[in-house]
Amino acid sequence: MLKGHRTWVFANKPAIIATAAVGGPFEANGRLADDFDLLHEDLWLGEESYEKAHRVLIEEAAFQAMEKAGLEKEKVQFFIAGDLINQMTPTNFAARTLGMPYLGVFGACSTSMEGLALSAFITNYGGADYILTGASSHNAAVEKQFRYPTEYGGQKPPTAQWTVTGAGVAIVSSKGDDGPRVTAATIGRVVDMGLADPFNMGGAMAPAAVDTIEAHLRDMQIDASYYDLIVTGDLGRIGRQVSLDLLRQHGIDIDEERYQDCGLLIYRDGQPVLSGASGAACSAVVVYGHLIKRMRRGELKRILAVATGALLSPLSFQQNETIPCIAHAVAIEYGGEA
Repeated sequence: MLKGHRTWVFANKPAIIATAAVGGPFEANGRLADDFDLLHEDLWLGEESYEKAHRVLIEEAAFQAMEKAGLEKEKVQFFIAGDLINQMTPTNFAARTLGMPYLGVFGACSTSMEGLALSAFITNYGGADYILTGASSHNAAVEKQFRYPTEYGGQKPPTAQWTVTGAGVAIVSSKGDDGPRVTAATIGRVVDMGLADPFNMGGAMAPAAVDTIEAHLRDMQIDASYYDLIVTGDLGRIGRQVSLDLLRQHGIDIDEERYQDCGLLIYRDGQPVLSGASGAACSAVVVYGHLIKRMRRGELKRILAVATGALLSPLSFQQNETIPCIAHAVAIEYGGEA
């Protein structure tokens, strides 16, 4: 049901019955390496282009999740996913391999939680028994499209972030008896504060994250302390600090330890990621690889995952447009009443 202005509350609490995360060589050296199901030693994955390697990441994560859930792909009603590459080509071609009814979604780096929100809505109201949802990115493919090919060795400012090579997926079910459950989702609106620097995505996206967090707490009539963890998608160091400042200016008291960012969790200190990680895979692999495992271990009972996205394109940048941004929030709970 709709609660407040833009939050869905799921009375049937669809379950996340299985997740999977696949990563590349840089992620293999990161802080969360142990939380991936599969890690690759090179960016090519045996393919002849980075975009084709990107497709393989999605396919591998999908098959890993289905194997964990004990499901044949014919049992999955829908595949809801997306990526950052033109027309979501890697995901489209992965959908060709999977052969499932497919809904491609684009929310830039907010795609992971956009897909999870839609999957929970559909399963909550009996539209499917099982939905496979996720998001992905590939460092070299994304850098080539949005900035410069990595072979150029172009210098980046300290505000820039490192695009994650990986794919994270979840299987959402109306029939799960156990597992983390999706209890609510707040749909973001586009916020554009006039920033136009593609090397400062965190600063551009921070106001959208704050807008969605505020809306979620207001619609649900709860305090930020309700959650053990509120985690944004990929604001990085600069964006996280901006969002913290904005939240406090707006009267929201939030514990810094309980307010984290996926872009600051995935890599180790010393890895040359400048302001942190980014990419559609950033929130997907951290939530589905790391945080869901923490929930299953009993370390976290309630999290609010707020995936953030910068809705620019190479064309909009070339035409001197500013960067419209969005954030979608999904509440996931584990333990207590189902």
